[in-house]
Amino acid sequence: MRIYNVDSDKKVNKVILYLTADEAKVMKDSLEAVLGNSKKHHHEHIPDSDFQNEITVCIYKEDDLTSFDERSRKLILNDE
Repeated sequence: MRIYNVDSDKKVNKVILYLTADEAKVMKDSLEAVLGNSKKHHHEHIPDSDFQNEITVCIYKEDDLTSFDERSRKLILNDE
């Protein structure tokens, strides 16, 4: 697991999510979509109701990170 703060360009070790029931359902549906996708890498965006905050979830394989940008590869491989 890697958690990345896009705004600060830093990794995060712990996070707390405060979700409404509707947001939790969107997250559940997004995770099911990501897991059900046959692509090597896939992601889903989960916005809040007014699109001010967003969570992006990704599925990756450490042996094939070609579809990720350099910053993402560095975070996944080196946890930095």
